[in-house]
Order: sequence, then structure tokens, then C-alpha cells
Amino acid sequence: MITRILSLIFLFASCTFFGQKINYSVLTLNDSLKHNANVVIRSSDLNINITAQDQMSIKSKIIITVLNDKGLEDLSLMEYYDKNRKISKIEATVYDSFGNEIKTYKRKDFKDQSVADGVSIFNDNRMLFLDYTPVSYPFTMVYESEVQTSNTAFIPSWSPVDDYLVSTENKSITIQFKPELNLIKKEVNFTEKLSIDKTENTGTVTYTAKNIFAKKREELSPEFTKIFPIVYFALENFQLENVNGKATDWKEFGKWYYDKLLSDTEELSDDTKQKIKQLVGVEKDPIKIAKIVYQFVQDKTRYVSVQVGIGGWKPMLAKDVDKFGYGDCKALTNYTRSLLKYLDIPSYFTVVYAGSGSTRDLKEDIASIQGNHAILTLPTNNGNQWLECTSQIHPFGFQGDFTDDRKVLVIKPDGGEIISTKTFSDAENLKTINGSYSIDANGNLKGNFKAVSRGLQYDNEFMKERKSREEQIERYKYELDNINNLKINKISLNNNKNSIEFIEELEISAEGYAQNSGGKLMFTINAFDQSSYVPKKYKNREFPFEIERGYTDEDVIEISIPDGFIVEAKPNNNELITEFGTYKIEFETISTNKMICKRKLVTKKGFFEKEKYESYRKFRETIVKTDNSKTIISKI
Repeated sequence: MITRILSLIFLFASCTFFGQKINYSVLTLNDSLKHNANVVIRSSDLNINITAQDQMSIKSKIIITVLNDKGLEDLSLMEYYDKNRKISKIEATVYDSFGNEIKTYKRKDFKDQSVADGVSIFNDNRMLFLDYTPVSYPFTMVYESEVQTSNTAFIPSWSPVDDYLVSTENKSITIQFKPELNLIKKEVNFTEKLSIDKTENTGTVTYTAKNIFAKKREELSPEFTKIFPIVYFALENFQLENVNGKATDWKEFGKWYYDKLLSDTEELSDDTKQKIKQLVGVEKDPIKIAKIVYQFVQDKTRYVSVQVGIGGWKPMLAKDVDKFGYGDCKALTNYTRSLLKYLDIPSYFTVVYAGSGSTRDLKEDIASIQGNHAILTLPTNNGNQWLECTSQIHPFGFQGDFTDDRKVLVIKPDGGEIISTKTFSDAENLKTINGSYSIDANGNLKGNFKAVSRGLQYDNEFMKERKSREEQIERYKYELDNINNLKINKISLNNNKNSIEFIEELEISAEGYAQNSGGKLMFTINAFDQSSYVPKKYKNREFPFEIERGYTDEDVIEISIPDGFIVEAKPNNNELITEFGTYKIEFETISTNKMICKRKLVTKKGFFEKEKYESYRKFRETIVKTDNSKTIISKI
């Protein structure tokens, strides 16, 4: 009887086991793939077929195992479409951890909605997406889609790794194309550490990767695309929204861009021509004229986005921006350019990757549709200036960290050119603090200081003037959180757009700043600019690290102690000189009841090997300890 029962159990288990899709079971996953991973890409096959300059199909099948709730954000179950991009297939099937099918979702189960970004007044992009909420973890999703498009200007890039905390079991891309279209490839960060197989024949190329284990993101790690392999693709002969293009290099690409997308957009109304002539008057200096035009655009227009067809790439007509008083980055940049052109001042429409995301540089050796923003390049006798034409608040010629220090495409009537935008030096990103405070016999603090910020430090600070009084107080309490019981008694802000510096003047007080111990008062002498940042310690760091931008902080603070007290003990001066920057702090007694604290910190921009990380961490740790050094005063 027992033997018969065991046989039935085994038979039932065997039927269940062989009825499952073994590949979808989490039990079949290599433990190494699960280590450090939120998701595992079991299989990803991307097949792109370009049959003509205006015909491309993209077929994708992805099998992805989501191990926990943090991995849910890596589950992308969506496709975009518009009049030139059609979705012919979209479906998904979800399996439990044992590989049992839970549910299949067809096209009708996907939600259809506009790709609204909150600022676009015209936007014909839509998407189908599956809003899936899992019942339990882990689970496996099989997602398939097929898309046809006439926009061959955009070919998906490919990487064997999707992100940190993602493992790859199998991943491939195959591109088939007509050889006369000439597919261009740019391989970045390919190393022997990650095995990638490449097969290339006439009219086809395939990349394949297997068994790539998840990596944890480490503090100060460079952007993902600076570390992991990625392949970019483009066609020399392409189509963008029914406009044919050809580009063997950036000069030819820029010529196409100007001729097809810019040259017929420059017309201005007679009223605007007359008005801008009146504003300029007899001024002859090109820079002063450009400032007048820039202020005119700031006062007259506002930013809105246009993302319809070729309007996503071709600017609105300058006369329409003039008429309606709005435009997106392309339109406002082109409008400013057209005004300057009318006044015989050359300037150039410029394409850039804006923001602090993983992509900042346009890729120099693959001419193609790139970038996500437009700015204006203004040549001067002292070099180029860049105008952010979408901003109603930035000073003329100031480039913040939204578009600084990166490769951009300048588009001229005779062609395009890749150049670099401004890189702010350590010295230019300067913040100075000059002030004083006094400690009374009860340990209470009363003081004031003046802070002046320039360069990217200006960019960090100038928005304070647009905040409410309550928001300003909250911000200053955060910045001066080393001072307990802080009260902000007076705030005076001055945004000097001509010199591009932001000036802050504060009067503050705090009860019990100095701790009373047996009649002696102990307090941190550097009250106004204490550093608290120490990078995380790693036993075995894997990646290099990057300091994206350098800066300088320089302070001079006078400290007064109450009558009848003397300085019993004060910190030692300290100076650090490293390849990451320098730090110097001096504590000087200038009379029986006055001291001076002088501090200067210079942090240098740089890309450093992982072996140097601990030295940098100790550099920052020493700064924090020294900044927090105490002084003791006692009664005479």
C-alpha cells in the first residue's frame, strides 16, 4: 500500500514537473546570477531588420526573472507609437517561481495613453503599457513586441548589461540591413573582462553575451555608460519623420540639419524687426546687442514643448514664436538666433545632451541624431558663449551644470562641428564666506556672515531668492545643521546677473552653542562651513571613482569670546595637499578675546583608479574631523 502511494506521488510529481516550462523556473538559475541581483535577464533577443532607408522593423523577446520588489522598476513592459511607428505585436506572460504559467496578457490588456510630459502643448506620441502588480516574488515575465517604423534615424543601442544589480544569462542583438545604407557601429568600454561575441557579415551584425553577473553600485562610481560595454548604431543614409538624410561625418550631418530643419524657419515679422531695432538703438558692441536680444526673448517668451512628428526636431517658425510668445528649446534657440541674424550677429543652433544623466557627450565618431536639448553658441573675441534660451531667470552667457563640460554639435550653414562647452575650473566654482560671531558667558552665539558664490556654486545657490521666507529659513537650517537651536534673524539676498555672483548676508543666533563644563566653554570654532561628507568605506572596491566637478570654498571668520575669558586650548593648524585637492585651516589668536579661523578647501575634478579610493576617503575624513575641532575657553 505504501509503495503504491509513493508511486502515485512520484507519478503526479513527474507529470507536474515535465508539464512545466523548465527554463522559466527560478530553480534552474545559477546562484551566481542571483547574487547581488534584483533581476536576471534570462534571455533577451533583439532583432532589427532595415529593408530600406524608410523601413525598419524591431522584434524583441525578453525573458526576465524579477527576484524582489526592487527589481520591479527594471521591468519595462511598454512600447511607444505615433503616425510613423506602429506596434504590430505586444504581449506578455507571467510565470511563478516554479515556472507555472499564471496569466497571459494580450494587446487589449495593455493600457493606451498619451506620452504627456506636463509641458508639451502638442504631443502625438502614445504608448501601450502593462501595469502589472505581482502577487509574489520571484516571478518570471516573458515579453514580446514587434514594431515597424519609417524613422531609421534611431537605431536602439545595445549593452550586455542593463544596469547595476542586474544579471544577464543570455542577451543578443542582430541587425540586418541593406549594405548601401551603410550601418555605422561604435563600441565603447569593450574589455576582455566581459566576454562579448561578435559575428559580422555583409548586411548583418550580431552581438551576444552570456553569464554576466550583477554588480553593486559603489559610491562615486562613474556613470553606467562610462564603465560597462555599449554599442551605438547609426545609418549613413537614414530617414527622420519623412525627411531623407545622409551623413558620413558631422560636417555633412550639420549641413543636412541646417538645410532641412533650420534654413526655412528664420523669417521674422516686420513689427518685431522694428521693435528690436529700436531696443538696440545706436549700440554697436555685438555682446551688448546680444544681451539686449537675450533679455527681449526672456521677457517675451515662455517655454513649452512641441513633440509632434518633425516638430520634435524641426523648430517652430521664428515668426510663430514671435506671434504666440512660446516655444520649446529648439524654437526659442532658433528664435534668438534669427533675431541676432537680422542684426548681423552670427550665432549657431547647438545640439546637446543636457542634464546630469548617463549620457553627456555627443559621440564624435558616429554622426547621427543625438542630443535632447538645444542651446545657442555665440562666438566672441574671447571665445564662445552659450545661451540657455529656454530660461527666463539665468544670466546672459551663464552655463550651469545642465549643459557645461560636454561635447556638443554646433550647426552652421556650411556644416556641423563638434566642440566642447565651458568647463568651469576649480577656482571659478568659488564660494567665499566672510563673517564673525561672538560667544557670551552663557555659551550663546550671535553672528553674521556674507557668502558670495560664483561659477557652478552660483548655479547651486541663486534659486534661493525665488523661495518663500519659510523655505529660505528651512534651507539655511539644513546648511547650518551643526549649530543647535539656530535662529535665522535676518536674510538679505542679491542676485547680481551682470557679474554672475549670488550674495547672501545672514544674521543668526543660537542658544547654548558652546557647551559649559565646569565653568569652561567648549565649542567648534569653524561654525559656518563645516564639511560632513565622508565616502563609504569598501573592503574590496571594484570600480574606479569620479569627482565630476571641482570647486573652491574659502572662509575667513572672526570669533569673539566674552570678557573675563581666555583661550585655554585651540585646534592645531592643518594642511593637506593631495591629487584630489587641498585643504588648509588656520586658527589664530589675535588678541585676548579674538580669534580668526581661515579655511580653504579645493576639490579637484578627476577620474581616478579604484586603488586611490581609500586615500580620497581618508582625505575627506580628515577634513571632517578637522572642521569639527573644538576650542576651550575658561574664566581668568
